[in-house]
Amino acid sequence: MDIAYKRVLLKLSGEALAGESKSGINAETVAKICDKVKEIVEMGVQVSIVCGGGNFWRGARNGQKMDRSTADYMGMLATTMNGLALQDALESKGVYTRLQTAIEMREIAEPFIKRK
Repeated sequence: MDIAYKRVLLKLSGEALAGESKSGINAETVAKICDKVKEIVEMGVQVSIVCGGGNFWRGARNGQKMDRSTADYMGMLATTMNGLALQDALESKGVYTRLQTAIEMREIAEPFIKRK
């Protein structure tokens, strides 16, 4: 099979991982997404996934005031939780993964270094 791209970037919203409930993580939905990602990887395509965290955190709501950097850190934590869920689901299907984050969490993810 001739593939058009050797590398793709998949952007997933946090809500996509929540399924119909729109919050949290729906294991069945994540499994379906990861089945499709595995199919693409098996075709020889390198897949990068960027996921949002809106299924856990949507920033200040209902007029709530919060320091911007605090809200951003909370969003990055939500994104990392989604990354861990995707990583676990993909690796359970035999797909090698690497999770990266801009916040140092060496026990669970590699640091993102722009020039690397």
